[in-house]
Amino acid sequence: MAPIKPDWIQPSHPEILQVVYGNDVDKFQSKTYSIIRMPPNSVFAKLTEPPCSIAQGPSYDTVQVAKDIHLQLNSDLMYLDHSCDPSLIVDTAQRTIFTGPQGLIPGQELTFFYPSTEWSMDQPFDCNCRSQNCLGRISGARFLNPHELKGRWINHHILEMFRDSEKIRLSSNSCAPNP
Repeated sequence: MAPIKPDWIQPSHPEILQVVYGNDVDKFQSKTYSIIRMPPNSVFAKLTEPPCSIAQGPSYDTVQVAKDIHLQLNSDLMYLDHSCDPSLIVDTAQRTIFTGPQGLIPGQELTFFYPSTEWSMDQPFDCNCRSQNCLGRISGARFLNPHELKGRWINHHILEMFRDSEKIRLSSNSCAPNP
């Protein structure tokens, strides 16, 4: 699957970010960089409708905002890359993107932790963030254990789905009493 061609006016957020496209359009090499300085835990962007819209289902260019709801970003925010040590937090309940605990500086890559919003990725990939906390293969929160999620911002719908999956796993391991 090739990267999508934007149908929105570009740049969509020229006051906060810059998109840099890779040479090979088929390799998902675009990156976004902050062009502003922001303190920690500040509102970076809102996920409002429009330009965002409810998607027909999950795809590589949507963000999961609830158990069965995915959001098409329809803006340059779509180019936010993954990192296991992200610069941004996507809070789906508030439909807001916040700066991370370190804040932002101009030129810093804009990233978020994809499993914080995604239960099961439409297109899993090998992470190259090179972070000390790198998880390697990114497939969604469903494929992570509690230790791998510890200390990371995780959205409520993902935590609920994780708890539900743990209940199912535990109940399927229980033995019926002998008569």
